[in-house]
Amino acid sequence: MTTTINAIKKPNAEAPFEFGTIERRDPLEHDVVIDIKFAGICHSDIHQAREEWGKAIFPMVPGHEIAGIVTEVGSGVTKYKVGDRVGVGCFVDSCRECENCKAGEEQFCTKGNVATYNGRQYSGEETYGGYSDTVVVDENYVLGIPEGIDLDIAAPLLCAGITTYSPLKHWGAGPGKKVAIVGMGGLGHMGVKIAAALGAEVTVLSQSLSKEEDGKAFGAHHYYATKDAETFKKLRGEFDLIINTVSADIDVDAYLSTLALNGSMVFVGAPEKPQSFRAFSLIGGRRSLAGSNIGGIRETQEMLDFCAEHGIGATVEVISADQVDEAYDRVVKSDVRYRFVIDTATIPASA
Repeated sequence: MTTTINAIKKPNAEAPFEFGTIERRDPLEHDVVIDIKFAGICHSDIHQAREEWGKAIFPMVPGHEIAGIVTEVGSGVTKYKVGDRVGVGCFVDSCRECENCKAGEEQFCTKGNVATYNGRQYSGEETYGGYSDTVVVDENYVLGIPEGIDLDIAAPLLCAGITTYSPLKHWGAGPGKKVAIVGMGGLGHMGVKIAAALGAEVTVLSQSLSKEEDGKAFGAHHYYATKDAETFKKLRGEFDLIINTVSADIDVDAYLSTLALNGSMVFVGAPEKPQSFRAFSLIGGRRSLAGSNIGGIRETQEMLDFCAEHGIGATVEVISADQVDEAYDRVVKSDVRYRFVIDTATIPASA
């Protein structure tokens, strides 16, 4: 059995969004039904909705930064109850049997996890995301949003928050460590907040100084413009860790030169074109070049609890359902401070 719900749909890659309905399954034994309150707009939503990352599934309902309230639970649910504040991130299932899943690294499921949208359940049904008023998810892939974080600023934590928290933790950001965040967008501003809360000395590397005041308010100790030719000379050998949050082409060698001995540069942004570098940029300082991808369910919950403890949420612009196309264009132009979040109560009911 299914239930018809309201949603914001993309009919194809070229068409604008439109309002309509989709079908959600009725809750199974371990399912949680969530009344979505807010859905963040991630740049990856744009890439997929515009089919910039390869063939996509249409009609599409994007959205993997979901925050809402539990309205119903299946008969076997033990982790949540009606009224709980919860979230859903980038995936809604995984094989649960592979080594990575058993280690709590479901994002690296060897079978391939089930994406929250633009994906298919293992049974074959298409998945639809958070640009809608309701979602049904297995309790094991639902996160608890602690009291103290408003749902609108919590929603982006389900992607932007965990995407930066995971590498910062994995590579040991903390007291005594010098961390650089490349870019001050949706990911970057969260990286700054989290790295500062972890106790690291934080530097922002951005194209210009236009967001310096914001960066320092978020916890950055230093802020440099990468367009300034002197920046990379001044920062040579400075950092223990660089988190690159941008999806644009960069001079990788220039950034690697700012790493100290044994330093690491980690990509969390995904440029469309291959990035090149000289091996000597690594060899010269026993440096590492790496990548990171969101986090597992356990680590994502850890991140949410950490953010609640430190009073961290995303800095957002809340928009209505009829502003999504405009918001997409603004994100591409970097005209957002710092994450758009859709108020799903503004999705009209379809006749």
